[in-house]
Amino acid sequence: MTTAFETLERTETRTGVKTMKATVFHGVNDIRVDEVPRPRAGVGEAVIRVTLTTICGTDVHILRGEYPVRPGLIIGHEPVGVIEELGPGLTGYKVGDRVLVGAITPCGQCLACLSGHQAQCGHGNGYEALGGWRFGNTIHGSQAEYLLVPNAQANMAKIPDELTDQQVVLLADIASTGFSGAESGQVKIGDSVVVFAQGPIGLCATAGAKLMGAALIIGVDVDDYRLAMARKMGADVVLDPRKVDVVEEIKKLTGGGVDVAIEALGTQQTFENCLRSLRPGGTLSSLGVYSGKLQMPYDAFAAGLGDHRIITTLCPGGKERMRRLIETVRRGRVDLTPPLTHTFPLDRIKEAYDLFAQRRDGVLKVAIRP
Repeated sequence: MTTAFETLERTETRTGVKTMKATVFHGVNDIRVDEVPRPRAGVGEAVIRVTLTTICGTDVHILRGEYPVRPGLIIGHEPVGVIEELGPGLTGYKVGDRVLVGAITPCGQCLACLSGHQAQCGHGNGYEALGGWRFGNTIHGSQAEYLLVPNAQANMAKIPDELTDQQVVLLADIASTGFSGAESGQVKIGDSVVVFAQGPIGLCATAGAKLMGAALIIGVDVDDYRLAMARKMGADVVLDPRKVDVVEEIKKLTGGGVDVAIEALGTQQTFENCLRSLRPGGTLSSLGVYSGKLQMPYDAFAAGLGDHRIITTLCPGGKERMRRLIETVRRGRVDLTPPLTHTFPLDRIKEAYDLFAQRRDGVLKVAIRP
């Protein structure tokens, strides 16, 4: 049986183009734009020509060695592109279709998928993936000229002609993840919500809370530009921890605490502040990825007696998720173009990484054109 990685490494092609440019991880602080074999579509797979992708915070963690990936992996996981090649077994698509592919590509057949946890898909029988098959983390990614899409029937969503690449590219990961913070937190009409950290995911969590009907949305960050963007994305009030006691201010604004607190950074401080900001019976919805020990002070947790709910969520993927998100954009319910602050060609991606990692020039999200 051919393994997934062997499939990804195929070098044959029906078009005669056997190589492509791609951003390859070679080691800690060492990525290069290399000439590598162009993939070929096998059974149930498709190859897309990438027309727009991005740099994500996860990519920076990979570059720094904080998330281990194998040397030689192509990184990147927010792909928009045009179908270049269709493998046997696919229906309803044709070469030339514009498609969006989620960062995580569930197979739809394993225990995780069939149990409703598609983001944990291991393309096998269990939950062994603990984070799913994700472009640029476990399979070759999208910072390249071409991308192989596994289980393509379940993972490619067609893009309507009236939408641009820029309008939908963030749906693949950042928006799907950010919106899921509000969805998993079960934000209801009239709720009060605080979102700690207004980076790209936090901004989308803010937009997601607005979509879900929250009456009061509070954005927290220490960056003036990000706080201004938070207002644009739906925050009613913005708070800067450098200037106020955020937890105290939240309790004043809400009469005792928020219904839902969304953690969008992945640090002890933001997690703890979320807990302290909740009303009794409130929900902490965690989107952050924690790289160190996470502690829960008993007083912040009301000694376990506060009827609090804590839930974690990984980026929902799959064709139906992408279709619904595309419709949300197409119907004008949300505009995700403001966080796309910079664009670079693939050949200058190392420069783009440096800008993004150092947070210079008001950068939020960097778009990459292969």
